[in-house]
Amino acid sequence: MKFRAGLGYDIHRLEAGRKLFLGGLEIPFPKGLHGHSDGDCLIHSMIDALLGAMGEGDIGQLFPDSEEKYKDIRSTELLKEVMARLDAKGMEIVNVDTVIVAEEPRLSPYILRMKELLSALLRVDKNNLGIKAKTNEGIGLIGEGKAIACWALVILGKREKKRGKKA
Repeated sequence: MKFRAGLGYDIHRLEAGRKLFLGGLEIPFPKGLHGHSDGDCLIHSMIDALLGAMGEGDIGQLFPDSEEKYKDIRSTELLKEVMARLDAKGMEIVNVDTVIVAEEPRLSPYILRMKELLSALLRVDKNNLGIKAKTNEGIGLIGEGKAIACWALVILGKREKKRGKKA
């Protein structure tokens, strides 16, 4: 099996008056991530990692913020489109590992639900999806609670062809 890896990164500023979406979940918090879409930087970093592993562009090329149809779109919908591209290439996800860097809110209570939601969308076993949350130890915009960043690493493999019975 030939494997391909992709690395994704995304960061968004926190903004009062927006809903906070991370990993496809709405998380109760007084600020949300600024963006043309819902700003879900965890899914955005996964999309960039997937596109990179497929040898395609990035999220901004595929879903430009100049397109009104992507205004306030849920990132889960964008991920579904990327998964359709993955299917068309005959590839499947072997493993995904991610890191969310946020000073607040505390994300550990939401990690399991994120894994359940995202493993279904990515069609990968929950044991092959890592989601970790870290702080930035008070350093920079993230440490000051003004932004959230995410990293994602994806490993893809060629989808195995199902073998038919011999006559």
